Amino acid sequence: MGKLFGTDGVRGVANAQLTAEMAFKLGRAATAFFGKEHVRPVFYIGRDTRISGQMLEAALAAGICSAGGQAVLLGIVPTPAVAYLTRKHQGQAGVVISASHNPYPDNGIKFFAGTGYKLPDAVEDKLEELVLAEDDSMPRPTGENVGTITHHHDLIKEYIDYVVSTVNCRFDQLKIVVDCAQGAAYEIAPVALKRLGADVIVLHNQPTGTNINDGCGSTHLEKLQQAVKEHRADIGIAHDGDADRCLAVDETGAVVDGDQMMVICALNLMRHGKLKDNTLVTTVMSNIGLHQAIKKAGGKVLVTQVGDRYVLEGMLEKGYVLGGEQSGHIIFSDYSTTGDGVLTALQLINAVKESGKKVSALAGLMTRFPQMLVNIRVATKDGWQDNRQISEAIKAGENELGDEGRILVRPSGTEPLIRVMAEGPQLDHLEKIVKNIADVVKKEQG
Repeated sequence: MGKLFGTDGVRGVANAQLTAEMAFKLGRAATAFFGKEHVRPVFYIGRDTRISGQMLEAALAAGICSAGGQAVLLGIVPTPAVAYLTRKHQGQAGVVISASHNPYPDNGIKFFAGTGYKLPDAVEDKLEELVLAEDDSMPRPTGENVGTITHHHDLIKEYIDYVVSTVNCRFDQLKIVVDCAQGAAYEIAPVALKRLGADVIVLHNQPTGTNINDGCGSTHLEKLQQAVKEHRADIGIAHDGDADRCLAVDETGAVVDGDQMMVICALNLMRHGKLKDNTLVTTVMSNIGLHQAIKKAGGKVLVTQVGDRYVLEGMLEKGYVLGGEQSGHIIFSDYSTTGDGVLTALQLINAVKESGKKVSALAGLMTRFPQMLVNIRVATKDGWQDNRQISEAIKAGENELGDEGRILVRPSGTEPLIRVMAEGPQLDHLEKIVKNIADVVKKEQG
């Protein structure tokens, strides 16, 4: 991991760790890098609703112009809209200014390649090297060669047209509640649903710059659950701050998580013969109930390590069309190069509409087994895999669970933590097993 780029771009508290100066340098570095192969490289830039977004957008665009690039400002749009529009209009890169589901003081800057996919690690490393260099030797053109800035929020219409075109049927007679998280979905999500004929009740679509994700959206489902029951809606949809994922609520107000959403969509694709090799791609964190539901339907599950980039790698390697995470970060590779919350919501509702069943009935096709997760702070993460005592504790837990559950032990990618997760039919049994393993990890690594 580099000094700047984490698992999802450069992140930090805006104007503290992530400063305007940093955004300016990132703009210069990206222009210098992509300018080697393209004269006046074009960057499509989108942001969420955070108050700091305009500051970082202005600094980033200034950096691009100072190195001779062209900045196309899309305004407030979802992350996947930036990926889509960059690819469609053949830009050299897309840039998203967002910290996703984090609180409003945080912000982030992440890049997409012109293909619409996230930048490879090697390119991020090169950008980092340019930003952190002691001497700035990057181009500083003058006169007519200085870069330009154009504003094109109107391109949002192209993205709406596109996501609406990916579904097969209209949503007439469906009442849908959508929680926009006071974030990047606030304009797009209601329009797309109404375009398809739904009766739409909209929550949290009045962003102020400081209320993004505040008690709303996919990390706070309580108000959505309440609204679905009050309005007797058929389904509720909740987005996160940058709208690259979503979760759902059924007509009874019960949560439908990313695993259940993937099962619903996978089974619908299987019925149409459109799920390649009848295979769904998901991470080690997906519930055992997902595996059972897919197996029962005659399908298979390809398991990757945690992270949407690993899900996407697994999908691209074999040409699989559906994959995602329990968090609701789901990728439909026939339509998108990254997780897309609005597109996912439309695909889910489309599957519900085609089935003729209620959301609760479809979600019930997967039994969601209880999960118990404990994070153990350790002095070192090194060597835990080879520790005999830890291995024996894990083995003892696995023997107790048998075929009815599983245990997953893994280190955190960013903190001095080892995570112990167990899954099975009875929560009290899981608590005992996890505690036993956690005690050994603490003793051996603490």
